[in-house]
Amino acid sequence: MGIMKTKRVIEQAISDLCHTRNNVNFPKTLVMADLGCSSGPNTLLVGSMVINAVANTSFEMGLKSPDIQINLNDLPTSDFNSVFVALQELQHYSANGQFMDVQAQPSCYFTGVPGSFFGRLFPMKSLNFVHSSYSLQWLSQLPELEEINKGNIYLSSTTPESVSRAYFEQFQTDFTGFLRCRSEEMMGGGRMVLTLAGRTTDDARDEESYNLWRPLAMALQDMVFEGLVEEEKFDSFNLPQYTASPTEIMDLVKMEGSFVLDHLEIFDVNWEAWKREKNDNDASEMKQLTDDHGVGHGVSKAIRAGIEPLVANHFGEAILDDVFKRYGQIITATSSKETQKLVSITISLTRKM
Repeated sequence: MGIMKTKRVIEQAISDLCHTRNNVNFPKTLVMADLGCSSGPNTLLVGSMVINAVANTSFEMGLKSPDIQINLNDLPTSDFNSVFVALQELQHYSANGQFMDVQAQPSCYFTGVPGSFFGRLFPMKSLNFVHSSYSLQWLSQLPELEEINKGNIYLSSTTPESVSRAYFEQFQTDFTGFLRCRSEEMMGGGRMVLTLAGRTTDDARDEESYNLWRPLAMALQDMVFEGLVEEEKFDSFNLPQYTASPTEIMDLVKMEGSFVLDHLEIFDVNWEAWKREKNDNDASEMKQLTDDHGVGHGVSKAIRAGIEPLVANHFGEAILDDVFKRYGQIITATSSKETQKLVSITISLTRKM
């Protein structure tokens, strides 16, 4: 759902990229990197969007579509084999699931690139377009904390100011380092579209950033009361992510200095939005899960898919089923009072010449 909301921004970035090059300099090969691509059903969605956008823009300009090199990047633990198996489907379906006229599409070549995007991944000035979706809110490491963030697993209204400051400083280091690495890898005039979980408020400890993590903290706290989790273990567990504000992002882009910020927009992704996607098979399946188990079941499955390794590494695998079942039950119990949503920020950048 979040990726589809950025479709227009991605298409505009590709169109601008192609139109800023005249017929003589129009690229014979457009090289793209999708950073933090994961290995789920949405992994190839952005690639489909780029392929279609390049084909449409080339047609509008009366030029032959360039070849497209798509580099799929994630950590070495990602299941790249499943991604490559799914590539066959990309040859037949467009981003909205309709049959694709393969003859009209550019020639595409895919590469898997394992490694952390907080460091260099590609040769100097080799990329035309970079994309990343819901990855950059995750930090390269948990910041060193001077105080205990007691009773919380992320920033909240009761978090000490020193903890909040440490989180921001780690995000600042990671985000500017990311921009610096991409500036070295991208050609002048290249485009980059980044989407990350964020917040609309100035205070990083505002509850807006915590609404999806509070139920997990509550579930863990209940397990502490029942003697199933050690209190010290609970108090030492903090999620390595930071939901930045638009102002923080704009300031860091300006401070790093390699990119022009072309566009920024904020939107909400409602965890129940799939209820309205009646033509989506996955949405129908998720709706059935909701009908049977409550809205929290679907939210719990999505959250578990993202953070299960973090929970398992800290608390052990034995608690996983119990804690995420409790998490889902808490979400269901509060869903009539609270709308579970994810504040998202998308930015479109141009690499300075």
